[in-house]
Amino acid sequence: MNFQVTVLKVLVSYPDGFATMEDLKRDMAILATSGREWTDRTKRLAARVPGLDIFSQALIERISGGWKITDKGRAVLDLMEQRPADPLPVSISPPPAPVTQGKSTVQIRAGRSRSELARRRLLRVPRRRTQIRAS
Repeated sequence: MNFQVTVLKVLVSYPDGFATMEDLKRDMAILATSGREWTDRTKRLAARVPGLDIFSQALIERISGGWKITDKGRAVLDLMEQRPADPLPVSISPPPAPVTQGKSTVQIRAGRSRSELARRRLLRVPRRRTQIRAS
């Protein structure tokens, strides 16, 4: 769990951005024990702002008995939580032509490794073959 990101997230959840130390500790304990998802999320958010230091960068203020998120802290948190811009438009091209090798035809699949294709083959559900019976 990234402590600094968690502090920002907890403080911003309070209406005025202020939490007493008891409230902050309680909320952080709940998040710390909530599972791997929260830990992974805070790591992803922290990776977007390398060198994050909520104290020296004045993202929070220490006020009698608690901490308060500053406007700058809210802006940094908003920056961390922004979704990446829409991906660039992708041009759709026709599928690659099959390559003939002897009697069999092999389809070239761009962007997929052999191990991925092998894994997909293993995960395929076998089809039932129906036999046509002559009456």
